[in-house]
Amino acid sequence: MMPAPSPAVTAPVASALPIRVVLADSHAPMRRSLRTLLDGEDDVEVIAEAGDLASVVRHVEGDRPQVLLLDLSMPGGSSVEAIGQLRERVPETQIVALTMEDDPVFAQRAFAAGAVGFVMTELSDAELPQAVRAAARGEEYISPQMAPRLDAMRLRGGVPAG
Repeated sequence: MMPAPSPAVTAPVASALPIRVVLADSHAPMRRSLRTLLDGEDDVEVIAEAGDLASVVRHVEGDRPQVLLLDLSMPGGSSVEAIGQLRERVPETQIVALTMEDDPVFAQRAFAAGAVGFVMTELSDAELPQAVRAAARGEEYISPQMAPRLDAMRLRGGVPAG
C-alpha cells in the first residue's frame, strides 16, 4: 500500500472566492474602463464604484472590500488623508492608489498614509490586476516605471509633508 502524500507536498487549494474590490475614480469613463478590465479577471469582483470621497468612505465602511482602488484626485477632500482615515477605520481593506501623476512624491505620500500599492493610470491595463492580487495578499505593489524613482527619493530622505 502506498503512503498518503505528506501535507508539505500537497498542492494548496486556490480560494474559490474572488477578491472584493471597491473602484474609486473621479472620472466616470475611467471607472468604466477600469471596471471592464477587472471584470475580465476570474478572481476579482468589483462590488462597488465611487466618484467622490464621501461615496468611497460609505462603500468601504459598509461593504468591507479586500481592496480599494483609489484615485488620488477624488473630489470632496484629500485622497491621501482619506487613505489614513480608512486604514484606521477599516484596517482589513488594503488600498492601492491610482494616479495620472508620474512624480514619486505622490507615491511616497500615498504609502506614508497607508496605501500598499501605487499604479499609474496610463499603465493600469497591464498592472492593475497584479496590483489587486498583491494588495489582497497584503504585499506592496509599485508600478515598475515608478519603483526606481521612488527608491531614489526614499534614499534622499523622503518628501516634505503636505
